[in-house]
Amino acid sequence: MSVDFSEYITCLDEGDHEHLEALESSYHEAQRVMSPRGLQNYLEGMRAFCTLGRGQDLVLTYVQEMPGVAKEVGEDIVPDIVEAMMKLASHTSGSVITLIVANLPLAASRLGDAEVMRGFLKLLHQMTGKAPRGLRPMMENLDELLSKLTLGGLRRWVMWGAQAHQRDLDGQLAYFGLQTESARSILQSERRGTLFIDNQRKLNFYLRALWARAFFMRPTAGDFESRQGIRPFIENFQIHVPDAFDPFRGIDGMEVYRAAAAHAAAHMVYTREPISAEQLSQAQMRMIELFEDARVEYLAYSTFPGLRKLWLQFLTSEPGENDDFGKPHETMDLMMRTTRAIMDRDYRDEIDVINQVADDFVTKLEEDPYNPHLSWMAGVDFYNKIVEIAKIPSVRILSEWPIPYRDDNRYFWDFSENMFESQGIDYLPTSQKTVRRYVSLMEFVNDLDSEMTHDNPDEILVLSTELFPYEDMGVSYNEMEGVEPVSDPYHYNEWDYHVQLARPDWATVIERKQGVGDPEMMDEILTKHKPIASRIRHLIDALQPQGIVRRRGYEEGEELDLNAAVRAMIDIRRGVMPDPRINIRITRHIRDLSIVLLLDLSESTNEKIGDIAEGEEGYEDQDSILDLTRESAGLLSWAIDSIGDNFAVHGFASDGRHDVQYYRFKDFEQSYDDEAKSRMAGMKGGLSTRMGAALRHAGWHLTQQNAQKRLVLLVTDGEPADIDERDPQYLRHDAKKAVEDLAMQGVYTYCLTLDPNADRYVARIFGENGYSIVDNVERLPERLPSVFAALTG
Repeated sequence: MSVDFSEYITCLDEGDHEHLEALESSYHEAQRVMSPRGLQNYLEGMRAFCTLGRGQDLVLTYVQEMPGVAKEVGEDIVPDIVEAMMKLASHTSGSVITLIVANLPLAASRLGDAEVMRGFLKLLHQMTGKAPRGLRPMMENLDELLSKLTLGGLRRWVMWGAQAHQRDLDGQLAYFGLQTESARSILQSERRGTLFIDNQRKLNFYLRALWARAFFMRPTAGDFESRQGIRPFIENFQIHVPDAFDPFRGIDGMEVYRAAAAHAAAHMVYTREPISAEQLSQAQMRMIELFEDARVEYLAYSTFPGLRKLWLQFLTSEPGENDDFGKPHETMDLMMRTTRAIMDRDYRDEIDVINQVADDFVTKLEEDPYNPHLSWMAGVDFYNKIVEIAKIPSVRILSEWPIPYRDDNRYFWDFSENMFESQGIDYLPTSQKTVRRYVSLMEFVNDLDSEMTHDNPDEILVLSTELFPYEDMGVSYNEMEGVEPVSDPYHYNEWDYHVQLARPDWATVIERKQGVGDPEMMDEILTKHKPIASRIRHLIDALQPQGIVRRRGYEEGEELDLNAAVRAMIDIRRGVMPDPRINIRITRHIRDLSIVLLLDLSESTNEKIGDIAEGEEGYEDQDSILDLTRESAGLLSWAIDSIGDNFAVHGFASDGRHDVQYYRFKDFEQSYDDEAKSRMAGMKGGLSTRMGAALRHAGWHLTQQNAQKRLVLLVTDGEPADIDERDPQYLRHDAKKAVEDLAMQGVYTYCLTLDPNADRYVARIFGENGYSIVDNVERLPERLPSVFAALTG
């Protein structure tokens, strides 16, 4: 299926096309995670949001956030999201819908399943009819809510608040904003013990460590009215478990998850054939399930003995006063005691029939554990014996197994929907995805589709080097016919100081390339600033690594200092206490440093420096802040390159949170040559200054470098600001949080600001010792190298 992206952006006005590259970047990301049908649904959703007429921000948010949702819960959820948002459009404002769409990746990552996600969308629709004023504050606190509540718990919390504040609009705002005692109290009462989404990765590793294969696990949400949830089950060769487990009789929720996951996996590994349910009553089926569970567990703990202890604790634990499962029925109690007798060979029950059944079953297990009819025969025989000593209760009671980790056994019954023959043991849902395959030149030539008509190919061939035409023209095919590649979008959290929480994946950074200039411009900078370059040369000599250094006077070291040793022997002969410092310590002085010079390239850098007013003669000949920034970057690059430190020169500007533009003029692995100089010579200023997202992205580049010290040296001429944020404190707090987060990763941040009024905010962002203010802008080329020397010397 061929998809033309340009057909779908025609719904945007001519003036909205400044974000075209951001949209294309997100579309390329969607191509990698969606099938052609999924892409079609994704683009149709974009068209629907365009025609909705609720603003450009909603369309951009949808385009950028849906690939993240598809990664978490699958592409089939996209049409449901579009339909749900269309329904909400008649009940609430466009800004609230935008906030909901922006939080959908968070909801998808916390809920972890498409069906549970659909339940969340249904809950939002119910809430618009009962408490529409609470939607915005709830979305602003969604991270905290979903980190503590399951979907069922969230539904009960929402319905309680909607009913309590049905006609109190201010009360709705306070309750759903977690500003009232009742909201916190109900939240605490609905909080579950252990959430599946917090431990899914651990459980996957746990099962892989046992059976050396992948098992697919999905959460279910069924505790809307009660806290017990749905029993685990296996369907389509995927393990479905409740989205949370409470502690069970002193056993914590994580142990319950391990037991449930291992039990279900044992079914998938050791149940080789389905069991026929013909001519069986429901009670007989429950008895057969008991022995089939015991059989697969026996096979599991015969190979992994620790599993016996894991499962047995559920049968030996005593029920508490507030046990949710209550006291089991007499027949169910006999079934549990039989299970214990099979698993624990040291246990002897007071009823001889139970001991006899357990002994016979274990004997047959040891003889032929893979007999598919063993559980069927043992279950029917046990049913006939139980009828003689106890009353068989209703099927509902027999189905409520009082042990939480056991699944409902639908997996092995021979019903018409059974899928033993239709799918393999390791079921993997597949979709046609566009993938990039790195090939050699011959593979590229042999596999290339000569028609070149596919807008959305299933496979993109990538050559490791440029391909040149047969005629030696010095220009590659990519330079002649190719287009500038669109980078992957990078999504970063953004700190909201109002609610003291991070908005997940709120800002989108897209790497772009600016035009190139004359590389000789950067060489001329050294001539223009010859006195400064001379002083920098002295700094370079002082910062050069000294190589191997030997220092005397250590008690322990790599070599013996002969002179000190002779003096010590003389002191010993004289009867004087000798000096024990007779060794030489050898140290190797190297500079293990990676640095990103991050340049603010906002519109304000185009301002001229000088006394000539705009329109007067000579105005255009005056230097701008951008010119001085370029000159200082050139001087510092020359200095760092001479020392041999690992460095990169990057820049940034922003056009709202959806389009933080990041420019890489020189990368770490790239030498400071004509190509890097030409890109630095071509740097331009424009747009705004979303500092926090740029700092996070620069820090991410630094964390990819293997260095002991990492430094972001930021050069800016103003405070953080952007077109979509009116609160001046918001982006300041976010930049401060970005600096703190980078420090936790071992990345040091220092700011050199040209704003004479920076005293109002820069210390709060970067710390008292993390900044310098250049009062005279024209001294920037001189100050920047000296600051670098002071920081790294």
